[in-house]
This record gives sequence, structure tokens and C-alpha cells, in this order.
Amino acid sequence: MRLSARPHQLPVRFAVGAFVLNSGLSKLRGGEETAEGTHGMATTAYPFLESQDPREFTRRLGMAEVALGAALVVPVVPSLLAGAALTAFAGGLTGLYLRMPGMREEGGLRPTQQGITLAKDTWLLGIGASLVLEELGRLRAERHAVRARLIPA
Repeated sequence: MRLSARPHQLPVRFAVGAFVLNSGLSKLRGGEETAEGTHGMATTAYPFLESQDPREFTRRLGMAEVALGAALVVPVVPSLLAGAALTAFAGGLTGLYLRMPGMREEGGLRPTQQGITLAKDTWLLGIGASLVLEELGRLRAERHAVRARLIPA
């Protein structure tokens, strides 16, 4: 696994990382109202979270966002690892969009006016998946190049 991000990955990693880092810090600084709102939205989509304390849930979510944002911003974190973490996180956020009532137009995936703020998380999913796929493709190409050198034609 490559020990640092490639130069062309840095702009997208920095932009997304800064956004996610800011979101996490906002949750950590937020009060009871932030915790109740965040937890309420999460439990609407994921009912199994109802048993968690809203403040503790929001604190853990904020810490996860800070860790993910930092992993994206710091270029020594491998893009495969950072991309996989972003893909998993964005998958959960996309689940909010797909499961919460009123976020999508009836019978489709197009967002309602209210759903636009959650629909943007699909971009994070695409960015994370792109980082992962690029790195997996690079690893595959390297493996084939090594085999070609080991097995004479």
C-alpha cells in the first residue's frame, strides 16, 4: 500500500477532508439542541440507534468525522485507506437520504428541496469510491508488472 497520497489526489482529499473535519468539530462544539437534532435524524433512518444517548452519539459521530477529515487532509494516510473510510462513512450518510421521509421525490431518487442537503452526500460516496478504485487499479497494474518481469515471455 502506498504510504502517501499522489499529488493529483491532494485537492479532492483536502477539500473533502476540510469539509468533514469542520462538520465533526461543529458536532463536538454543539450543545443539547445539536445533539438532539443529529440523533433524531439518525434514529429516523437507523432505528437501532434510539437506545444511544443523544449527546454521546453526537460526540462519537463528531470524533469519527474529525478522524476521517484528518485522515483525508494528511497526505501520509494512504488513499486506499482514506478512500475506504470515506466510502463507508458516506454510505451511512447516503442511507439517511434514502431512508428519511420527505428527502426524495415520490417514486424516485431525485431530491426534494428539503433533501438537497442530504443528497450532496452521494458526492462523498463517489469521491471515496474513486479513491479506492484508483488505488486498487494501481495495485493490480503493479502486480501484473511484477509477474511480467518474473515470468519470461
